[in-house]
Formats: sequence, structure tokens, C-alpha cells
Amino acid sequence: MITFKDSTFHLRSQATSYVLAIAASGELVHAYWGAALREPEVLHRFNPHDIAFAPRLLQDRDDLIFSLDTTPREYPDYGRGDFRSPAIQVQTADGSTISALRYVSHSIRPGKPALEGLPATYVEADTEADTLEILLRDALTGLEVALSYTVFNELDAIARSARFTNKGSQPVRLLRALSASVDLPEAGFELLQLSGAWARERHVARTPLRSGMQSLESRRGASSHQQNPFIALLDPSATEDTGRVYGMNLVYSGNFLAQAEVDQLATTRISIGINPFDFSWLLEPGESFQTPEAVLVFSSEGLNGLSQRYHRLYRTRLCRGLWRDKVRPILINNWEATYFDFNAEKIEAIASTAGELGIELFVLDDGWFGHRNDDCTSLGDWTTDLKKLPAGLPDLVGRINARGLRFGLWFEPEMISPDSDLYRAHPDWCLHVAGRDRTEGRQQLVLDFSRPEVCDAIIEKISAVLASAPITYVKWDMNRHMSEIGSASLPPERQRETAHRYMLGLYRVMSEITGRFPEVLFESCSGGGGRFDPGILFYMPQTWTSDDSDAVERLKIQYGTSIVYPVSAQGAHVSACPNHQVGRVTSLAMRGHVAMSGNFGYELDLNQLTPEERETVRAQVALYKDLRGVIQTGTFYRLRSPFEGGDAAWMSVSEDGSRAVVFYFQVLAQPNPGTALLRLRGLDADRRYRVAELGRSLGGDVLMNAGLRVDFPHPGDFQSLIWQLERE
Repeated sequence: MITFKDSTFHLRSQATSYVLAIAASGELVHAYWGAALREPEVLHRFNPHDIAFAPRLLQDRDDLIFSLDTTPREYPDYGRGDFRSPAIQVQTADGSTISALRYVSHSIRPGKPALEGLPATYVEADTEADTLEILLRDALTGLEVALSYTVFNELDAIARSARFTNKGSQPVRLLRALSASVDLPEAGFELLQLSGAWARERHVARTPLRSGMQSLESRRGASSHQQNPFIALLDPSATEDTGRVYGMNLVYSGNFLAQAEVDQLATTRISIGINPFDFSWLLEPGESFQTPEAVLVFSSEGLNGLSQRYHRLYRTRLCRGLWRDKVRPILINNWEATYFDFNAEKIEAIASTAGELGIELFVLDDGWFGHRNDDCTSLGDWTTDLKKLPAGLPDLVGRINARGLRFGLWFEPEMISPDSDLYRAHPDWCLHVAGRDRTEGRQQLVLDFSRPEVCDAIIEKISAVLASAPITYVKWDMNRHMSEIGSASLPPERQRETAHRYMLGLYRVMSEITGRFPEVLFESCSGGGGRFDPGILFYMPQTWTSDDSDAVERLKIQYGTSIVYPVSAQGAHVSACPNHQVGRVTSLAMRGHVAMSGNFGYELDLNQLTPEERETVRAQVALYKDLRGVIQTGTFYRLRSPFEGGDAAWMSVSEDGSRAVVFYFQVLAQPNPGTALLRLRGLDADRRYRVAELGRSLGGDVLMNAGLRVDFPHPGDFQSLIWQLERE
């Protein structure tokens, strides 16, 4: 998968090639990224003889051509005539910020090493991937940078990261340490990003590149609802099924920067990594710093091709543990049914009905601990509220289990309420700056996970609860972003390390707790979808996609999420109507079909449903149990975009191709709409498929080229259809 010849590295997977080379000066330069090449017989763009004369800075007075300002660089540093945005910037002991990284050596090995303390993709056998490590060094300071590239052959992805080591005698300070940077030889792309807000996460935004910088970032201490650590460049004509697409996704859950810069020669530099804003890292002699991993994916088969590569990689070589390959249980969550107003009898009554309808897991949400009757108190006091649950948590779990359901529990381990015993005992354990007010969000503060003793305390508190009863599911929430980012345990020169040290602490806490309880299914949540990123998926195989459970809003949210993240990672629930977020009324059938497009569950009071609605729920539960293997592990295709019209559609095809399920959603009805046809994808054109809802068989070629006719039995808004296909 990786070869080195004539100073050129060729990284090749089944469908992708990535080429870089060592220039005569020792600079590492980028040559190609795109569809697979037999041999790297490309014109090395770092040989700029075809570039017209222009004023530029030269590194060698005997070479009047070579200039870093016009060279496609593989990991650009700052200060020597390349005026584009760098991947690295360091401050040396004399206060200057110049570096000159040049090639020293390289190694190629099978497999993929882990990243210490950070989430990352992995292999289960060394034959799955090869890893190239290139060592660069700044001769003046002794700073070494080891660039790591792992090529996944069958999964068609490249994982990149960088490790900095101070081999000099003086400290250096990292001001900028991105994970990946690529210079592409053209600029006629469109940029795709996933942006939004709370309850409106990961909407697809696609805009043409322009001269200068276009960037997206988070400065919130989390990957955020507002932006996602993903960026893609597309051919303007690219569709779901055709055209070139280049994607970068950061395996990280904190502050990030992703950007595309078009220079004066109409070339594009795309890069991603930890946000340099309010970041620095002091490296004393002998110390090292590891960047998070960036996952690079190229597709010449449009956005579906890109998404399917990310989905396969993340579902099988990022997610881990017992639940990676198991079908996920159908759950009922009490949050929108009761909020904080519940007792053991009310919870048992909902669980009793859920068991009768075939639901498999009951999840007790916020309000079970401390004196938690609202969101003003008790975070950090992870002991059962005996006023609500007089016989304790083990008794309630036993009562739920007796109804035929497993039991799950909500936590918010990273937060602390000022009105809590933990805060009264340790008021310095939150993120804060001495002498500054402590800004509250949702009446809570953020625990300082950069401090090992805080992490240790939370690990023990959460572990004690999980060990006290047969709890098989955890919803891990995080409901506010960071402010006053400072730590009482760090000296002044390291305060700007706090946000990243927090993430390292969080990952340690997650690793320790999930490792102690490997049979528990952990679902992450951050005010809904505010931390839906690959970093969290390494520890928890699914995420609550959004606090907005309205079926219509979820079409856009789930569609956008699927650009990068697999269906198996998306939590999706049927909630009550009128919807609690937008007040919309949609049919139980449509709500069911939207939620079935992810990890299926309910978030309402089942005892408030009519007898007819309960039978609908019973049928939905039975249907999803039959289909969830296809939905959760199948190949996903987007068919109609809710961002482009009044409908949406998608489908999943089982891994062996024998089954498929198709969902179609109509948002607003139109008068006299004419004939609507939905053309499918991913089927075998030479085989026939029995379509259960039609009671007949059709050829795969017919289904993909002619399509299914979209017919509703009566006109109306907010309707949905499902087709189940089985290959004959």
C-alpha cells in the first residue's frame, strides 16, 4: 500500500492514490491526491518551471525558480516565504516564530499504531493497513515532527497525524499544530460543511470557493452544534453519485479549525486540526505533543461514495467493543414524558406498557439523583434521590427488569452545579479564572477535567452507580460549552493548554469507565447533537443526534449527519405531538419512519396514547426488529435531499445485498403533483427483488432506472412511505 522510489512516496488503497515527495532542498512537497494510479507518474508540481515570473522569495540564490510561496507543501511551516496559512507555527526561546522543517528519515510498517491518550481509527490485523512515518527536523531548535500516514486498503481512507518532540536544549511553544494539510492544484471547487445550531445541527451548506480564506471552527470547548469538524471540496457538478469529492474529518471533540485557502495562482490549501485560537503548548526539552488524527477520504463517485467510505471505516474501525457489531435495542426514554416530575410508580407504569408493546430498554433520564427537581442543582452528586425513588435505584431496576425491559440511566459527568455537595466541598474543581465571575449555563459549571484528581473522582462516582445495579445503557450528556477556560492547577505559562488538557482528561475518563463496564451500551449526548464527532464515537458507538425530535426537522438533521457518520451512530426517537421543540403535528407513521432511519426509540408517555396508537407502536417495534440489521449495518444511499425540495428519501442495502429498505418522506403536499418516481441505488441490475408493499417482483435494473412510483392513498402534508425489498 506504500512504496518509496526516486524520493517519491506513493500511498495507494483500492481506489485512491496519495503522492508526496522530497525536494532537493529537503522540503516535503505534495504531488497528488485522487483516483488510484498504477504508478505515481505525475508531473511533480513542486517543479515550478511552468509558473510565470512573479516577485517571490527564494530559498536558494542559485535556484531562481523554487519558492515556497508557489510550492505545494505537505506540512507547511511558517516564516520563510510561504504566505499561505501554515500547519505549524512555533515560538522559540528567543521569541521568534520561524521554523525550517526538512526531511530526515522515514519508515514503512504494516498495521497502525495507536495514538497515546487520543481516539483514533485502528486495525484488527496488520494486513489491513500500512503506516508511513516521515521524520522532519528543524536544525536550529532541534524540534522534530513525525508525520504519520496510515493507508486502509479495502476501506479506502488515509489517517494522518503529527507528533512533535523537542530534541533541543531550550523550550519551544507550539502556537499552531494542525493534523493535516493538503495543497490541491486547482480552485474550481465547492466547499461543503455541516453547520447549524442547537436543535438544528449539521445542515448541509455548499458554496463555491473564492479567492482567500474560507473556514469553519469551534471555540466553544466542544466540536459544537454550530459546526462539525468536517470539510469537503467537491467538483461543482458533483452529485450524490458522480464527481470528485475530497473530505477531511478530525477525530477530536474539542476546539477545531477546518479551512480552505485559495491563493493567487488558483490553487487550494485545505487543512484541519486543533483550533490555534487561544491554544498554545509548551514543550520542554524531551517532551512530546501528539495531534489528533484526521481522516482523509477521496471519492470519484460523488457524495454517496464519500459517505459510504466514512461509514464503513467508522462503523468497523473506529467504534469498538461489544456493541460495535450488535443490533441496538429499541428503547423508551422518559424525558419528554415526565421531565423532572416522576416517581418509581410513574416510571414503572410507562415501562409496563413499553414491555407489552415489545420495547426492549427503559432509559431513566435527568432527575433521579441528588435533589434534582429542576436544572438548578445537584450535578456532581451522583447518589439516588430517595424522595423520588424511596427504595433506591436497585429496586427500580429490578421492577423494570421484571417488566421484561433492560434498564438505562442518564448522567452528565462533566458538569457541576454550584448548588451541590461536590461544589461546596471543591469550589476550585470547575474551570475558572481567579478574580473573574463564573459564567453559568443551564445553572451549571464545567468540571476541570485537565486535573487528574477531578477525573479520578468522577470515574469512581459513576462507576459506583453502574456497579450498584444491572444497568445496561448509559446516556452521557454534556449541556453547556466552556467559558472562563482556566485551571487552578496549571501555571500561567500553560493556561492556554487547558482546553486540550480537558479533552485528554475526558478521553481518559471515558476510556476508564467504558473499559470497566464493557457490556454497557453508551450513547453520547451534548444538548442533543452538540458533540457528534469521531472522537466520541471511539468510546461510545452512538450519539443522540439532536434534541429536536420533530420528524420534519429530523429529515435535514439526519440527512446532513449521514454525510460523514453511519446510521448505526444516530439515535432517533418518536416523540409526542404537538412536538415539544417546534409545535408541529405529524403522523405517528411518519415519526416512526424517520426514527427507524437510525437507532430507534420512543420519548413520550406511552400511557397517553390511544388504543389505536398503541397498536401502531406495536407494529412499528415489530417492523424495526425485522429491519434493524439492514438499517444499522447496511450500505446507505441518499436518494432525495430535504435541502433541495419538499421531499426526502434514502435507503439501506444489507451487507450481502439480499435485502433493502427504502424510506420516502413528503413534507408539504402539492395540488395536481403529477407522477413522482423514486429511482433506487445499490441493487443488482441482473437480479429481481420482491417488493413487499407492492406484492410483486421487479428487476433491479427497473428499480434503479425506471424507479418506484410514489403514491399516497390520500393527499396531505407530512406523509411517508416504506418499501421492503428482498432479492429473489
